[in-house]
Amino acid sequence: MVIGIRVLLYLIGFTLSVVASVYIIMYLNYLSVNHSFISYLKFIGTRMECLIILVGLILINISIFMKGEAHVLCL
Repeated sequence: MVIGIRVLLYLIGFTLSVVASVYIIMYLNYLSVNHSFISYLKFIGTRMECLIILVGLILINISIFMKGEAHVLCL
């Protein structure tokens, strides 16, 4: 049961991080229109679709470090 929740959290976090990363890369086009890097950072800091990367990374960390059953590798 815990493994399923961990996998689900990881997949949701990974998906959110990928979507946000695509938007962040897409908004790099503003640098070619003579905007400064500081104004670019301010812009992506105000966009909700770019801030989703934080939620995704938090979900990935929760899924990795969540306490669960101890599995022993038997060879």
